[in-house]
Amino acid sequence: MSIDSFGARGTLEVGDNSYEIYRLSAVKGTEKLPYALKVLAENLLRTEDGANITSEHIEAIASWDPSAEPSIEIQFTPARVIMQDFTGVPCIVDLATMRDAVKELGGDPDKVNPLAPAEMVIDHSVIIEAFGNAQAFERNVEIEYQRNEERYKFLRWGQGAFDDFRVVPPGTGIVHQVNIEHLARSIMVRDGVAYPDTCIGTDSHTTMENGLGVLGWGVGGIEAEAAMLGQPVSMLIPRVVGFKLTGAAKPGVTATDVVLTITDMLRKHGVVGKFVEFYGNGVAEVPLANRATIGNMSPEFGSTCAMFPIDDETVNYLKLTGRSQETLDLVEAYAKEQGMWLEHDAAEAQYSEYMELDLSTVVPSIAGPKRPQDRIELWDAKNAFRKDIHNYVEEGNSPAHTKVDEAVEESFPASDPAALSFADDGAEPVHSAANGAQGRPSKPVKVSSAERGDMILDHGIVTIASITSCTNTSNPSVMLGAGLLAKKAVEKGLTSKPWVKTSMAPGSQVVTGYYDKAGLWPYLEKLGFFLVGYGCTTCIGNSGPLPEEISKAINDNDLTATAVLSGNRNFEGRINPDVKMNYLASPPLVIAYALAGTMDFDFETDPLGTDGDGNDVFLKDIWPSNEEIQATIASSISAEQYAADYADVFKGDERWQNLPTPAGKVFEWDDESTYVRKPPYFEGMQLEPAPVSDIKGARVLAKLGDSVTTDHISPASTIKPGTPAAQYLDAHGVARKDYNSLGARRGNHEVMIRSTFGNIRLANQLVDVTGGYTRDFTQDGGPQSFIYDAAQNYAAAGTPLVVLGGKEYGTGSSRDWAAKGTRLLGVKAVITESFERIHRSNLIGMGVIPLQFPDGESHKSLGLDGTETFDISGIEELNAGTTPSTVHVTATKEDGSTVEFDAKVRIDTPGEADYYRNGGILQYVLRNMIKS
Repeated sequence: MSIDSFGARGTLEVGDNSYEIYRLSAVKGTEKLPYALKVLAENLLRTEDGANITSEHIEAIASWDPSAEPSIEIQFTPARVIMQDFTGVPCIVDLATMRDAVKELGGDPDKVNPLAPAEMVIDHSVIIEAFGNAQAFERNVEIEYQRNEERYKFLRWGQGAFDDFRVVPPGTGIVHQVNIEHLARSIMVRDGVAYPDTCIGTDSHTTMENGLGVLGWGVGGIEAEAAMLGQPVSMLIPRVVGFKLTGAAKPGVTATDVVLTITDMLRKHGVVGKFVEFYGNGVAEVPLANRATIGNMSPEFGSTCAMFPIDDETVNYLKLTGRSQETLDLVEAYAKEQGMWLEHDAAEAQYSEYMELDLSTVVPSIAGPKRPQDRIELWDAKNAFRKDIHNYVEEGNSPAHTKVDEAVEESFPASDPAALSFADDGAEPVHSAANGAQGRPSKPVKVSSAERGDMILDHGIVTIASITSCTNTSNPSVMLGAGLLAKKAVEKGLTSKPWVKTSMAPGSQVVTGYYDKAGLWPYLEKLGFFLVGYGCTTCIGNSGPLPEEISKAINDNDLTATAVLSGNRNFEGRINPDVKMNYLASPPLVIAYALAGTMDFDFETDPLGTDGDGNDVFLKDIWPSNEEIQATIASSISAEQYAADYADVFKGDERWQNLPTPAGKVFEWDDESTYVRKPPYFEGMQLEPAPVSDIKGARVLAKLGDSVTTDHISPASTIKPGTPAAQYLDAHGVARKDYNSLGARRGNHEVMIRSTFGNIRLANQLVDVTGGYTRDFTQDGGPQSFIYDAAQNYAAAGTPLVVLGGKEYGTGSSRDWAAKGTRLLGVKAVITESFERIHRSNLIGMGVIPLQFPDGESHKSLGLDGTETFDISGIEELNAGTTPSTVHVTATKEDGSTVEFDAKVRIDTPGEADYYRNGGILQYVLRNMIKS
């Protein structure tokens, strides 16, 4: 209970119910704060203990200076933790390991329990193996259970062994959509106290809940574990960017278009480490589902969170999604009592920085080919593709004029570059994505398939068109827009191209319900968009294999294939190993590109096909109007659907219920398991940490460029044969077809270490090839080697390692294994030009020190080629209880010359310094738990 220095504790009467609350009005100055900081202020008031959280902290946030750089540390105590299974399984593995460690150190293992509600949604394990038919969903779920039985048994054990831990079984939905539609509370009630729902998650897109007025963001799994065990999140009071919304979107503009525009604007503005908060009368024009879509993309524009205050629209959404009247009454009464309710023409809060968007200026857009912030206006998509493809096609990869080109040109002259189908040698019809058009490399390849007929494939073919990811499948306007577009397309006689792998993976079963009620499923299925699963599929890299003949043609001829998905991530190497260029688009545009079959397409001038009368059909002819979409929403969606679909959300199907469940409070590890292994984090750990030390004689494991993502560091998709991870599975008798994904194997550190820095697109500047390779300087001449193999040799020689990087190192998902794998490979320091927030924090949480080159400098400007040995001095100052602002780095080249510089230490708070001194956050928590 709070010591309540300000006398803020009181009661709030709502109907027949009485709640204890901590009133912000007791602290002068909080009334002018942005909504998000009001939530933090209440959090401090309620958890004030006089030690970690003091009256000075509360006064500091009340007197917040919007113009100041962050410098004051506070301790934020989230109300709950949410996880998906890729990142959640390692969390539960670590908690189980902590129970072992507590037992070995003489403590009570039963004390290792979540102290705040922790919920997991199993949504990242379904892979699109089957598609394009009515049996796809059942088949994919069946394969999912076969592959993941070990993991699922382990999670069922955890559900019974740990208090306050609940699991939403497979086949239910995507974590963030399930969160906003059911799990999010908006206002929490626990032990009679009402307070704002705050939630951190093990996935960066936890920020989707920001659209519902829930403050939270993605953290690494190691931070989430600490929060579950009662450890507050250490943070600096942030700068808050006020983003004013005015006007209303024009007809034909989707929520996806709005969010891609905002992502583009904020990424250019620079919001890493900052809160973004939307305000202004235009907020009322943004439906809650659209707000959630915007919040979801917060990691893509780089902010910690992207908040929308509570208002009438929030309450309306809670009502629509089946929340009780008691909840609705409490949310409104509490928000108004605390000054957290957004009124029309409300007085503006103070912000650190200001931005503004007139929603009427937004135009249809896509983003790609490799980053979410690379927005392309749809009218310019063909032109942009032709410019970008030159980066993916090798010089000279455009062969001499061929008979295939002649066949294309005969049937489709230059005035009709779409080249949707043509007659080959005057004979049978042939599907084609080849057009030989000027302005881009062309390499048409003829492919025959018993199932798909004869096809001509070329650079730019759309091989994947996937409606997937919580970003958009939670939004009825774009989902029903896609369904209506499919209906109009089918009625016009249009079909998807045969080389396109089409899929529909909704974020919850509610989507299926309203598609059924609206009568749209038959049209979607006619175009190949059959249900393939309820989960995060293509967006996380679970797109599954392409049809064999198409994959072979792509790889044999080095074709540059593309994917179009309604997701939030399109990083290189993420979506599918056969696909080089990836584009984000709204669900209706995903279907449009499936009809077009190529990115080399202009929807303004190129027809999608012809109708029954031979007339050209353009995208504008099948695009549904806003009125049609809204009428369909009104007639097909109800609160009763949400209530029914979520009534038994934790129950699961017969497969889940029939899984054998291990018993006992301490997990019995299976040494033969290839999915769940006891990690080595606590081996040899003592009650008191050893002093931290300077780094001497380190070698460079990887020298990397800008925008290295956590996908590059710790890929989550398929396991490539022949790689160290595959070699490990081969040695354990796992057939290649059962490799599963790296994401699914995160409970096994042996697999994950071997895949760290193993992305097929990783460009380590120490070698001339892409992939998980480096130079091994333990051997004469430093020959090329797998990164894992080299790291093992360095470890045997007692040589510490460093990684050199560029700007925005660690962009992407809140992937704890990007830090865990880095540490377990023997990396002691990562030196970059700048870090993304989550990965920097995760590195400290694993005992790796994050350092930055001096301002304006880089490994390139300093002349570092990666062959040097590194000595880093000044780290030992941390033993005295202080954190040095810089440490001295000396890089000694092979000829004995040196490069010296002072690197900035990116341990930003005293709490992070404590974690680093202890060798990591889990060791810190474990030691404190045993001592107490």
